[in-house]
Amino acid sequence: MKDLTDTRHTAKRDGSQVLDAARLFREHAEFVANFAVRLGVGRPEVDDVVQEVFLVAHRRGGFVPGPARPTTWLAEITLRVVSASRRKRRRSWEDADTEAVAAASAQAGSSPGEQAEASEALRRVQQALDTLEEGKRAVFILFELEGESCEAIAAGLGIPIGTVYSRLHKARKQFMEAHARLVAAPPRPLARSQTVTS
Repeated sequence: MKDLTDTRHTAKRDGSQVLDAARLFREHAEFVANFAVRLGVGRPEVDDVVQEVFLVAHRRGGFVPGPARPTTWLAEITLRVVSASRRKRRRSWEDADTEAVAAASAQAGSSPGEQAEASEALRRVQQALDTLEEGKRAVFILFELEGESCEAIAAGLGIPIGTVYSRLHKARKQFMEAHARLVAAPPRPLARSQTVTS
């Protein structure tokens, strides 16, 4: 296996600076992992997906600055890796581990009730995201949750800007409808270990 810090992948002949896979990993591994989870990848598979994404990035020779940003370029690779894994396994992925996400993002000193509310809110957001078709979900996540511009998304995913706007508009509508249904639904019953005894 080639060394990910191979200096051949740090600069192009035209002088533009290339981000090699090792630097991309250091700076954006967390983004790729979170993006994969939001795409519906189960926690047990996230490390494998992240590893494959950065292997593909290495094979492509790293990121060359241009209209796309490193995150949108990596998002395109992540989409392809996730799609290929789903086709290969021919099975549905586990639900995203929103409990782990909530625990990791809970601030120190927050009460168990606040942590439960945050966990439930994250679960509803993930369930609403899960209702979106993969292309719409990717655009929605990149724009709404990651703050990417439509131009960067179009360049990174290799799609026309009009397609980005169309997918974003449809995704917002579908997400809001799905989320509203989940908020209006009765709360899930507590598990036996969570019930309070008098």
